[in-house]
Amino acid sequence: MVWVLLAGAITAEVSATLALRWAEGFSRLGPSLLVVGGYAVSFFLLSKVLARGLPLGVAYGIWSGVGVTLVAVLGAALFGDRLSWAQAAGIVLVAAGVFVLETGGSH
Repeated sequence: MVWVLLAGAITAEVSATLALRWAEGFSRLGPSLLVVGGYAVSFFLLSKVLARGLPLGVAYGIWSGVGVTLVAVLGAALFGDRLSWAQAAGIVLVAAGVFVLETGGSH
């Protein structure tokens, strides 16, 4: 159950971050509500993950690492944001770091 909650927290955070582009400086109501609501849901679900015993460093590392990676990839796909080879390598390193963080501890 903890992984489902963490996946929900990541999905909500990524959705909220992508909606920032559509909100146009909070000048558009619908996307602005998605930003605020998405972050609220994300932090609520992340708090439930922590309450269920996943260590803070692991939970936050996965939440932020996967979130950053998804935002970068989806930003390129949806908005045409440019990803350089160095940025792509950084994404690979983030993914590797999250993997090591998850597999390197006992919980």
